[in-house]
Amino acid sequence: MKAVIQRVANASVAIEGKKVANINSGLLVLLGIVNDDSQEDIKWLSNKISNLRIFSDEGGVMNTSLLQTQGDAIVVSQFTLQASTKKGNRPSYIKAAKPDVAIPLYEAFVTQLETDLGKPVQTGEFGADMKVELLNDGPVTIIIDTKDKV
Repeated sequence: MKAVIQRVANASVAIEGKKVANINSGLLVLLGIVNDDSQEDIKWLSNKISNLRIFSDEGGVMNTSLLQTQGDAIVVSQFTLQASTKKGNRPSYIKAAKPDVAIPLYEAFVTQLETDLGKPVQTGEFGADMKVELLNDGPVTIIIDTKDKV
């Protein structure tokens, strides 16, 4: 499971011109899933994202988490995060999990993040053509891969 986490001043997701998610201060999480991702990956990644100290404290130092700031989150499925670009110029998405595997894992991740944050998490729509807008705050962008957690 791979996540691109962006600290945002605001972010939104639109599908066919209709906003389906909209937040102010918080995190936009782009999530890519592979076949061997597990419940353990979900729990570890959700905990890491909830507690990642990337928001400024009173002194202007990145020392507080999304959980502490009570900020909001949007999670968007993005299979292209699992692209392989080793050969040629056309990315291969063979490592990305197919919908029958990815959808339940994506939904379980959203549920786990809601539990960890103690509040609802907004989402895009799995498999939809989404338009994602964001104002990156900082900019702060962090990539986390559960395969690198050890």
